[in-house]
Amino acid sequence: MPTVTDDYPGKTKAKMTDQHAKATAVKQYEETKAQEHKFPTEIIDLPSKGLLYEKDNPLSQGQVEMKYMTAREEDILTSQSYIKQGVVLDKLFKALIIGNGKGEKVNYSDILTGDKNAIMIAARVLGYGKDYEITITTPSGEKQKETIDLTSFEHTQFDESSITTGVNEFEFTLPATKRLIKFKILNSRDGTNIDNELKGLKKINKGGADSSLTTRMIHCIISVDGNDSRSYVRNFVNNEFLAIDSRAFRSEMTKVQPDIDLSITLIDNQTDEPFDIDLPINIDFFWPRA
Repeated sequence: MPTVTDDYPGKTKAKMTDQHAKATAVKQYEETKAQEHKFPTEIIDLPSKGLLYEKDNPLSQGQVEMKYMTAREEDILTSQSYIKQGVVLDKLFKALIIGNGKGEKVNYSDILTGDKNAIMIAARVLGYGKDYEITITTPSGEKQKETIDLTSFEHTQFDESSITTGVNEFEFTLPATKRLIKFKILNSRDGTNIDNELKGLKKINKGGADSSLTTRMIHCIISVDGNDSRSYVRNFVNNEFLAIDSRAFRSEMTKVQPDIDLSITLIDNQTDEPFDIDLPINIDFFWPRA
């Protein structure tokens, strides 16, 4: 059974040592045993449809195959070490994804943010079912319990006409300064790098301003006016990016970014009026009360 790996298949390998040969044999044995168990799986369609992945990337098929959660994956969810490191969900998703549905391994680090959100919803459904109970505060100020059907969420509509298949690059001219921005949609690898950078900044700037917004933009912008130097991009975002242009840029990213729409419409029981909220992801999402 295919498993997630950080290396693409076909990568040139050095001559195997005895230790490496033993490790390879153990891995092959474990994969064979996994095949024998034949865990039930589901094919999950990705919001990106695979359009933004290079054509030779297994994720360009536009889907992943995920297995149902078992007690072994619950061990991951309760691992205090993973929780402290902030990697518990990534570890869970890696354990659940077995391939692209065509028998090919996938590189977890390549998965785009919006596709990862869809995988998160699928993982919850495959682990604990489609019903998710929440308690929200309504516009009338009352606490209200709701049960959300997690299979009801649709993929967002994005501008496919702006995509060159297999190329994760977009261009946008800023409305105020007319500067040309080339940018990409972030993936899991970028998310890890951003988290690590923010942790470092938090240690340096204790009590300082939250740098999440600017850090994310620095990582998604490829070049400014054709200059792809990372120091140039960083200086632009920190010192030259006008607020009016920044807002327009974020709006443009939303238009072209594949994702899953987690907005829901509920009825206020006190007024019978509808209101909209984004799905609250709280501790009960992956740790529901027994």
